[in-house]
Amino acid sequence: MYHYLIRPILFLGDPEWIHYFTFSLIKWIHKIPGVPLLIRLCYQVNHPKLERNLFGIKFKNPIGLAAGFDKDAKLYKELSNFGFGFIEIGTLTPKPQPGNPKKRLFRLPQDHGLINRMGFNNEGVEAAIPRLKKNKNIIIGGNIGKNKITPNENAVEDYNYCFKALYPYVDYFVVNVSSPNTPNLRALQEKKPLTDLLNTLQKLNKTTGKPKPILLKIAPDLTDDQLLDIIEIVKTTQTAGVIATNTTLSREGLQSSDKSEAGGLSGRPLTQRSTEVIRFLSEKSQKAFPIIGVGGIHKPEDAIEKLQAGADLVQLYTGFVYEGPVVVKRMNKAILATS
Repeated sequence: MYHYLIRPILFLGDPEWIHYFTFSLIKWIHKIPGVPLLIRLCYQVNHPKLERNLFGIKFKNPIGLAAGFDKDAKLYKELSNFGFGFIEIGTLTPKPQPGNPKKRLFRLPQDHGLINRMGFNNEGVEAAIPRLKKNKNIIIGGNIGKNKITPNENAVEDYNYCFKALYPYVDYFVVNVSSPNTPNLRALQEKKPLTDLLNTLQKLNKTTGKPKPILLKIAPDLTDDQLLDIIEIVKTTQTAGVIATNTTLSREGLQSSDKSEAGGLSGRPLTQRSTEVIRFLSEKSQKAFPIIGVGGIHKPEDAIEKLQAGADLVQLYTGFVYEGPVVVKRMNKAILATS
C-alpha cells in the first residue's frame, strides 16, 4: 500500500514540506484514542533474541532511526511506536539556526536517494529539553554539532555546551563533525582537532560521575589512511564507538535529474560504501569498539549485510522514507530469523 498509493502521493510535493506535513499527520493520528496501541501491535516485533547490550545500554532491537529525521525531539515518542529500538535526535546546536536557504532537500527517485543541504537547521538545544523531559523509556541518542557562525577554533565550546545541556536527558551522545553542509565542519575530522575535541568532551564526561557513551559519526568519503587515524583516535580518546556513515559528496553512477545539486547524498547509492567503511573499521580495529551502521539500508538484506560486516546496530533514514514504516518490522523479523 505504501509503495503503490501513499508514497506516490507524498512524492508529488516538495520534499521538505512533505516531511513536516507527515510529522504533523503522525502527531495528529497518535492523538486518536487507541491508535498508538494499534500502531505498536502492527509494527513492533519484541523478542529477547533481538535485544542488544552496548555501552551499558539495553536496546530492545538493533534498528534505530538516524539523526536528522527528528532534529528537535518533537516526534520521538510517536516514531518509536513503529518498532525502532532507539531514536537519535539532532543534530542540535547551542543556538537556534535556520539552516541553509531553501530549496535544500531533493529526491532522487531513480536512484532511491536524497540530497540534502539542510545546514543543521534546528531550534537550538535548549528548546528540545522540555520535550525530552517527558521521555519515559525510549532510548535516545543526542547528536550534537556546532553553529555555523562558530569558527572551528572555538567549536569545542559549542560541543561542550550541547553536552552539558543534554546530559540528563539522553542515553548516548554523537559528535557530528562529518556533515558536508556546514562550512569547514569536516576539517574537524582531521587527527589533531578531532583528538582535542574528543579528549575535551571525555574530560567533561568524567566530571559527571556517571559518564555516558560518546560516539563519533564519520563521513564515507574518508580515505583508508584517514580511517586508520579514526581507529587510533577512538582508542586513544576512549570514544565509545563509531557511527558509519554520514552522507557522501560522491555522485558516481547517479541517474536522477537532481544529481548535481550540492549537499550530502544518502540512500541506496551509499549502501556499498558505508558497508565497506564498516567492514574496514571492524577488521582493522579487530572489533575494538562498537559500530552503528547507517547508509543505504532499504531492505532487510541491507540491514543484515551491515551487521555481518561488523555493525552492532543499524540506523535508517532515507530507507524509512522510501520503504515506509513496515520496513522496520521486516528488518527485525529477518534478523530474528537469522539469529
